[in-house]
Amino acid sequence: MARGLDAPRKVIDRVLAVLCVVIFTVLVLIVGWQVFSRQVLPTPASWTEETARYVFVVLAMFGSALVFSERGHIAVELLATRFPLGVQRAMAVAVELTVVFFAVFVLIYGGLRATRNAWGQNISTMPLSVGQIYAVLPVAGVLITYFAICHLVGILAGEKEAVPQIDEANQGI
Repeated sequence: MARGLDAPRKVIDRVLAVLCVVIFTVLVLIVGWQVFSRQVLPTPASWTEETARYVFVVLAMFGSALVFSERGHIAVELLATRFPLGVQRAMAVAVELTVVFFAVFVLIYGGLRATRNAWGQNISTMPLSVGQIYAVLPVAGVLITYFAICHLVGILAGEKEAVPQIDEANQGI
């Protein structure tokens, strides 16, 4: 079953990675235009600051889902690696269940409520409503829930390590 969930996860990962690159490129272009219009043009673009803020929030939500899929989120594994494998598995299952709880109740349920409440609230500098921007919350929640279930099934099936190994060659810093 874990392998059956892994194939769609990889496709979603690729789509999310491309989406994050596109959103980041848009963010860089917006901020670049903001700097150019402030420093070079006689009248700065009024829409860039608010637009950049919302684009950054969308990027953060999709980026966090992608990082969670790759099990690259922040983890304190110093203590976890000292326990026997059974305890490590129990801790990993507890972590994944906690993530599912958070994603379902905060991101999906809370995000849907926030989206509904703010759907009619227009953004003066953009042709979108605040609710349309908030819609990224339940979408990211669904993705994170799916990824957590994939991890949970993999851990319980013994196909994934309870404590992910750090790839020192793949560290950004």
